[in-house]
Amino acid sequence: MAQILGLMILSSFITFVLLIPFIDFLYKLRIRRQKQKTVDIFDKPTPYFDKFHSWKEGTPFGGGLLIVIVTIVLSLWAYGLFNAQVNGWEVFVLLFTFISFGLLGFYDDFKKLVNGKKLSFFGLRFRYKFLIQWILAFIIASVLYYQLGYDFLFIRGIGLASLGLLFIPFAAFVIVSFANAFNIADGLDGLSSGLLLICLGAFLAISENQLDQSLRVFIAVLMGSVASFLYFNIYKARIWLGDVGSLSLGAGLAVIGLLTGKVIVLAFIGGVFVIEVGSSLVQILGKRFLGRKILPVAPFHLYLQKIGWDEPKIVMRAWLLGFFFAIVGLYIAFIR
Repeated sequence: MAQILGLMILSSFITFVLLIPFIDFLYKLRIRRQKQKTVDIFDKPTPYFDKFHSWKEGTPFGGGLLIVIVTIVLSLWAYGLFNAQVNGWEVFVLLFTFISFGLLGFYDDFKKLVNGKKLSFFGLRFRYKFLIQWILAFIIASVLYYQLGYDFLFIRGIGLASLGLLFIPFAAFVIVSFANAFNIADGLDGLSSGLLLICLGAFLAISENQLDQSLRVFIAVLMGSVASFLYFNIYKARIWLGDVGSLSLGAGLAVIGLLTGKVIVLAFIGGVFVIEVGSSLVQILGKRFLGRKILPVAPFHLYLQKIGWDEPKIVMRAWLLGFFFAIVGLYIAFIR
């Protein structure tokens, strides 16, 4: 355990030291939020988002890129120290998830910088990006099934329920859902990164209990890096994750849950993310099939802003709710 805590401290220190020059670097490259009219997946304007967040123009984004780089490099170094106890395919799944979804998010971030320019590739629509997410998720789920032997769900009171080949589409659904849930929740300063830190703490406890060296090393390194990022991301944020961070971290959280074999627990530990993506899904389905909004505004954190809650109040109460969900998830995971 001392080694794991040491890795967490080292990761936090390295990220903290690098973040200040990294923020300055983003300013010099003008990788900052531009003045633009945001739209939903139907290319409809989102006036409430613009109303509450227009003051954030000029804040640099892309902090997730540093988290991804630090986590990958430091994890590989740490895996070398524990080589005999590390599962190679588990390491591959974790790193492939981070890199592949990170690259897709990097595309989204770069598109924001060339917004309005006539570049056909950077005009890739949401439906195609969503399809790419599913392709990546199916690759990851197939490795989990064929190389690591995952084909089950652990349900408290029932035990292991084998899904067979159905595990692949199920796992892909979990990965895509959490990648988008995290991306949706990353709308307020410190909201998604703070919730992620809580979720990772819960899964570190689970991986410690399971003696999963590959997973606990990765989680520890990631926790340290996210903790330092959160210092600069709380209200008023000096830097944001960007899609490179939100997609890779959301998908990464899902894969961590899948690797523990406790997907049901993941739904509880990541309960706030589930609420966020659920509210957005309800809104999307209403527009698609009913031709009207079901909720006044979505996602849920934007609704709270609409009724007058201040951003820091929403974030801190979401952290408290996330902590409660994590305790419930751990109780389900450890109860005999």
